[in-house]
Amino acid sequence: MASDDGRQHPADVADVHAGAGLGMTDGDRTVRPNVGNEKALLEAFLDFQRDTLLWKVSGLSEEQLRKVWTPSGMSLLGLVKHLAYVERNWFQNRFVKRDLPVAWSADDPDGDFRIEPHETAESVIAFYRAEVAESKRIVAAADPLDTIAQHPSRPHSLRRIIVHTIEETARHCGHADLMREYTDGQTGE
Repeated sequence: MASDDGRQHPADVADVHAGAGLGMTDGDRTVRPNVGNEKALLEAFLDFQRDTLLWKVSGLSEEQLRKVWTPSGMSLLGLVKHLAYVERNWFQNRFVKRDLPVAWSADDPDGDFRIEPHETAESVIAFYRAEVAESKRIVAAADPLDTIAQHPSRPHSLRRIIVHTIEETARHCGHADLMREYTDGQTGE
């Protein structure tokens, strides 16, 4: 899907391998406009954070992406997997009330951060891209921002869900920024 400026959104590109380089650079990230309607601004700021995450994992090897940096088991690839499930849970399970599985449970609250032996960088990043693409379709079809989520346990507005997703993605991009700097010295917003 092309954006308004004609660029294809990174989440819509399916055939990309992390170790071979995502091809994502700082300049490829979504432009955050200075003005616009509220929905367009929220979507652009969320897309910028999504793109930042992909930029932070771009060009690293499978081993570098799997490296655990914290006692709790956090890795760059684990952040991507976690944020894929964040997208799924908020937009699909809560907003449109689907019943899709998530990787955490009461017994394993951090299961979505853990990279299983059968998972690869390519599969996790493809999963993230697919979840982002579905989130984008849901947001594009929903209007207005005051629309309330269909799941009864979380009656949040679409606006609140987008803002929360911006906040959570940005927070984890900060984690990714530090892990990336420790990995190969790359820095940047």
